[in-house]
Amino acid sequence: MINIRKSEDRGHFDHGWLDTYHTFSFADYYDPEHMSFRTLRVINEDRVEPEKGFGKHPHREMEIITYVLEGELTHHDSMGNGSVIKSGEVQRMSAGTGIEHSEENNSPTDEVHLLQIWIRPNEKGLTPEYEQKSIPEKAEKNKLYLIASPVGGDGSLKIHQDVKLFSAVIDAGKEVEFELEKDRHAWVQVARGTVDLNGNQLRQGDGAAVSKEIKLTISADENAEILLFDLA
Repeated sequence: MINIRKSEDRGHFDHGWLDTYHTFSFADYYDPEHMSFRTLRVINEDRVEPEKGFGKHPHREMEIITYVLEGELTHHDSMGNGSVIKSGEVQRMSAGTGIEHSEENNSPTDEVHLLQIWIRPNEKGLTPEYEQKSIPEKAEKNKLYLIASPVGGDGSLKIHQDVKLFSAVIDAGKEVEFELEKDRHAWVQVARGTVDLNGNQLRQGDGAAVSKEIKLTISADENAEILLFDLA
């Protein structure tokens, strides 16, 4: 069973400095039919204008992943971390018992395009953590690359939940395959391009909730980039 969440059906707000789309209910966007999928709570697609950003604000009890598609995002937090997340990099922040952070686009000319992802943790009261990594340029195209997992194996970020997150850059005419284990679910999010998922066409910004499927075949109609969540 595959349920498509079309890009144009997402919550959308243009705040001038921030153009944002919400796959699930978030902030001022409320849709009781799209609150979450399994432990996946938020997928926000954000475009932040030059020299703008999110001022200091708090989070608690959430695993937060930032995946930068274009530009650079400057991060500071109450744990003392300060970093720049660039295109091709991914950040994981476990908010746990509480953290404050800011995210700014310090470029005077270029916007930042990113996906921000929230996943409910498998336990409350965790000590806040921060982690950042680059997806290596040598990562093979047309293959799923593990970027987050419960144990942080194979160089992936460690996430406090039974979730594996993969990314893939797929050339036009190529495909990737993924087999779901029994009683597992998947969410596929198209970050760029157009793909076919088991006979369903998905465009940039579209997502798909997958249950009771064994094999996923994702083929690119044009050069594409996707995220795949393997969920309990």
